[in-house]
Amino acid sequence: MDIEREKYYTPEESRAAQAVAGFMRRVYVWMMLGLAVTGCVAYFAVNSRTVMSTLLVTHGMAPFVILCVAEVGIVFFLSAKVTSLAPATASVLFFVYSGLNGLTIAPLLLIYTQESVAEAFFISAGLFGAMSVYGAVTKRDLTEFGDFLRMGLIGLLIAIVANLFIGGEKMDMVISIMAVLIFTGLAAYDSFKWRRVAAASGHGDEVTRSVAVVAALSMYLDFINIFIHLLRIMGKRR
Repeated sequence: MDIEREKYYTPEESRAAQAVAGFMRRVYVWMMLGLAVTGCVAYFAVNSRTVMSTLLVTHGMAPFVILCVAEVGIVFFLSAKVTSLAPATASVLFFVYSGLNGLTIAPLLLIYTQESVAEAFFISAGLFGAMSVYGAVTKRDLTEFGDFLRMGLIGLLIAIVANLFIGGEKMDMVISIMAVLIFTGLAAYDSFKWRRVAAASGHGDEVTRSVAVVAALSMYLDFINIFIHLLRIMGKRR
């Protein structure tokens, strides 16, 4: 038993565990910084008549379409270039995305009361925190769970597109419930996945820093989607 214990706590394994823990800390720090940028931009936009007029009145849906296209483009670019991007470039793109997302969220914050927004945020933080901790410490292999969630995400996207033509409050509610369940599950899976990526990574520190930014983006998206759809489910309109 003692021999097994000594074998388990080798210096190499200890350094590897510390490296993984450091990587995950970096991911969560970046994620929180991104949320802070989103919150600040959304607060500024909500309190700016010029910005809200531009988003909601002056140019119709064009600003939202442009913002959404830009956000999707940044996500795909970061994901595709994760191993070749300089950390500074990845960081700038992440903050640009966080700021753009603040603009797209701002009109939603005008619909619901401040109490509802705060309540949805704290419940989302609790759900996300619990599931991400589970994903970080579990000994179970969540790979199949992740595959199931990705299929669910595809189904969710199809339902959202269909709802653009069908409409209806009941369909909106079903989509929001599905989204909360899927992204809560993804919070656990992504935490598990990035922990494994960090453990298996043989790259240098520069690449690891860029990967940490992309990992933070995926966790950020999980949290934001939980928050938005939870707000739609339980939020009280002004």
